[in-house]
Amino acid sequence: MPRAGLTPATVIEAGAALADEVGFTNLTMGLAAERLGVRTPSLYKHVDSLDALRRGIAIQAKRELTHVLARAAVGKFGPDAVRAFADAYRRWALAHPGRYAATIRAPAADDEEDKHVSNQAVRVLYDVLAGFKLPDTRFVDAARSLRAAIHGFAALETANGFGLNRDVTGSYHFLIDSLIAGLQADQLGRAAPPEDDQHPSKHRYHETGTPPPS
Repeated sequence: MPRAGLTPATVIEAGAALADEVGFTNLTMGLAAERLGVRTPSLYKHVDSLDALRRGIAIQAKRELTHVLARAAVGKFGPDAVRAFADAYRRWALAHPGRYAATIRAPAADDEEDKHVSNQAVRVLYDVLAGFKLPDTRFVDAARSLRAAIHGFAALETANGFGLNRDVTGSYHFLIDSLIAGLQADQLGRAAPPEDDQHPSKHRYHETGTPPPS
């Protein structure tokens, strides 16, 4: 019989917490079972496989991050929205490294639930960028640039990649302010690529799994 009180949701929650401790790629069914106080075979009564557990963690993590980002940016516009979004993203990624790694996971082509939660993260990102009145052909470029900058910085910081005696938060704000200056520059809308299919209304979840993907 399955352990009383143990459900797929509780297994995923425990797996997410464990992933923050040991790393998403280091998560195993054995470790999850040990954390929950059951034998490994018993865990398969609640989740079908390690991949199913990781999928569940990824979906939960995307929902959590999207909620955090949306709350941070609500009521803000333009540069203030980007700064609030970026600060909330970094704080969450540093506080939940395993869950954050799970958000990188791209949904399967037939996984509608994963696509839906990923698209919600995209919507938050586009809403944050809406205040800059970018040309349609630059929206995806701007979203990719912001996402890549935030993700790259957070990944380096999580891996202890900054060793110089310089305030890391100050450097992060310099990065974000530099991106904002680029978004505000008139040149951003010039020499745009000829493709007319880059408007956010035509894009949903296609490339990767990270909230916020582009």
